[in-house]
Amino acid sequence: MTDAAGGGAAAAHGAALAAERARALGAFLRARRESLDPARLGLPRAGRRRTPGLRREEVAALADVGVTWYTWLEQGRPVRASARVLTAIAGALQCSEVETGHVLALAGLGDAALRLQPLCEQLTDTGRMLLDQLGPWPAMLQSPRFDILGANPAFERLMGVTLADLPDADRNCVYQAFTNPHWRARLVDRDNVLQHMVALLRAAMGEHLGEPAWERLLARYRAASPEFDALWQQRCEVRGVENQLKRFHHPQAGELHLQQVNWWSAPRNGNRLVVYLPADEAARVALLQLHAQSAEVAAPAHRH
Repeated sequence: MTDAAGGGAAAAHGAALAAERARALGAFLRARRESLDPARLGLPRAGRRRTPGLRREEVAALADVGVTWYTWLEQGRPVRASARVLTAIAGALQCSEVETGHVLALAGLGDAALRLQPLCEQLTDTGRMLLDQLGPWPAMLQSPRFDILGANPAFERLMGVTLADLPDADRNCVYQAFTNPHWRARLVDRDNVLQHMVALLRAAMGEHLGEPAWERLLARYRAASPEFDALWQQRCEVRGVENQLKRFHHPQAGELHLQQVNWWSAPRNGNRLVVYLPADEAARVALLQLHAQSAEVAAPAHRH
């Protein structure tokens, strides 16, 4: 391939990626606009509204931008927008900090330095040591794509899986939650959990649009699960990773209330240690009992 041909291919790829980002940004802005209640924002209900939410001219007025320009932005046209203007639009649309970051990422104005950081895709010796030290508390090391790089036995007991029995490509929290009946049965608030996971993935993908590994992952989810595909197409929510209370159903221990806690390795958008700590005394006792029972089963095997 000549330099000219190579340059042309690169330019075409760049243009296609820019168009994809513009479409995604426009779709997100429109979904946010249509989700807002004009009355709650103190806007008059003058005239009949043909569509739900705010009108484009109302968003433009709140953000102090031109109506035509904002319309083009929603339509995915190639318009230039600064971080300041997009932040103003996000504010007019009542976006959270995570959602504002998603808007900037879709516009290619996220933190490029963080996006270029190489990701560690394998479990390190240090990571294994961390997991082993957590004993009865379920824990895993997770990549930004929600791949499970490693987990301790307590996590496998909690979710009803043995990672070593899964193909590498299936060791992913999103994939398991949408396709594995054993994993799904452990989720007490399954519908809410699945919606939350899709929102997390959408936010993460905002930084990686056009990257082959992420695009392949998304295509696989959509092909494997009609439920995932429907949520991906119907909702434009984004969520950030946060510490939160989660409820699990264990066939022996019953319902467990656990506090999910996240710790990141450098960089902040890299791999993270996810630990599920007991949120009450009943969960603490149950996890300790499961750990002790597992140790008793394993002990005879070690003596032979």
